[in-house]
Amino acid sequence: MIEKRAAQRYRVFKGGTITFENSGIACTVRNISESGAAIDLDAPVTLPQSFTLSIARDNFVRNCRAVWRSDRRIGLAFVQ
Repeated sequence: MIEKRAAQRYRVFKGGTITFENSGIACTVRNISESGAAIDLDAPVTLPQSFTLSIARDNFVRNCRAVWRSDRRIGLAFVQ
């Protein structure tokens, strides 16, 4: 398998929140890199084109967009 990621990813297990349109949905961040992350949701959710991922305990906030989806796991790309 050919690795397509531009930045090395790190496996994590952290609570996060995705926010859009004045609402927040809890998620679990499963891996993260400089350019994106993979998150798990408790239930399938329709997401807008762009939204915010926050990890409160790390003071981490990034604007992002979904780039792939598999059941309840979503791959995110961070947007500048």
